[in-house]
Amino acid sequence: MKRIGALWPQIVDPANLEQAFRAARSGKRQRDDVARFSLDQESELLRLREELAQGRWQPGRYRQFTVYDRKPRLISAAPFRDRVVHHALMRVVGPHLDRRMYFHSYACRAGKGVHAAVDQYQRWARHYAYVLKMDIRRYFPSIDRELLKAELARYLKDPAVLALFAQIIEHAPASEPAAHYFDGDDLLTPLERACGLPIGNLTSQILANLYLNRVDHWISEHYHGGYLRYVDDLLLVGDDKASLWAMRDRIADRLAELRLVLRDDKSQVTRTDRKVDVLGYQIAQSQRWLRAENPRRARRRLATVARGHDCGRVSGDHVQRCVSAWVGHAMHGDSEGLRNRLLARLGLGWAGPRA
Repeated sequence: MKRIGALWPQIVDPANLEQAFRAARSGKRQRDDVARFSLDQESELLRLREELAQGRWQPGRYRQFTVYDRKPRLISAAPFRDRVVHHALMRVVGPHLDRRMYFHSYACRAGKGVHAAVDQYQRWARHYAYVLKMDIRRYFPSIDRELLKAELARYLKDPAVLALFAQIIEHAPASEPAAHYFDGDDLLTPLERACGLPIGNLTSQILANLYLNRVDHWISEHYHGGYLRYVDDLLLVGDDKASLWAMRDRIADRLAELRLVLRDDKSQVTRTDRKVDVLGYQIAQSQRWLRAENPRRARRRLATVARGHDCGRVSGDHVQRCVSAWVGHAMHGDSEGLRNRLLARLGLGWAGPRA
């Protein structure tokens, strides 16, 4: 595979930094750090370019907080200035990496996403009898940083680009050492290997795809049914349960080479003519529904937005965006009555177009 080079001049190009600033600012104009940067945008971007070009740029301190969405997730948010760098880097490098990704990897990619993934699963479900669902244990916290940098070097050869990736990877808050040992480890190995990508970085989303890309291609070459992945959720469809379980064991061995472990409690084979939980939906061969907890979470979120609007803290445009986002997701399931009831109860008065 030919490695990609000559990308650094494009990354530090003033026009690229300008577009990266606009992308990083989108939807966050009211935040203090964004407003401060925006007040002196030209000088800030010029200084940022000089630091990058001269190798003097240093990442700032992360802000960490926990969100509760089905389960607690620690979010590590980089300063706005750093996010501009992340966007500048990925605007140039991202498309090159994306072209090398496995076709049925659906997270954080243009033209893919959750809805494309569930559409593809349902098409396969009509032709195969069984689905095997798998989930990687603590995926983002378990990504081995040295292995990730080595994987990047398989695709990229520009030293400045690799050095910038290394800075971003190494500066992020590290995860607690894993309690799992792999072949060849001694007692201290888990303590000595730095792991973890922060949930919340644009770079983390792309690098999480890249880390499993070779596993994706290996599965597609060695398994003759359907296979798709969304971040750390892996789905295989086929007509023979024993073959699916055997493939699960082979995949576990491949993941161990990346110091990753499948969750035993999340590995299950189910008939595709039954309701199967897939990426927020329950999907059968000809129908799909929202998972039960989705309306409950939506009701809480939209009620908070509605109260904020009543108190003058939230704009009407923001309310509309929140409602549109949920309706757009709900419309991909059998939910017309639910949408009407929920939004009418909250007094938002709009349930979106009919499915």
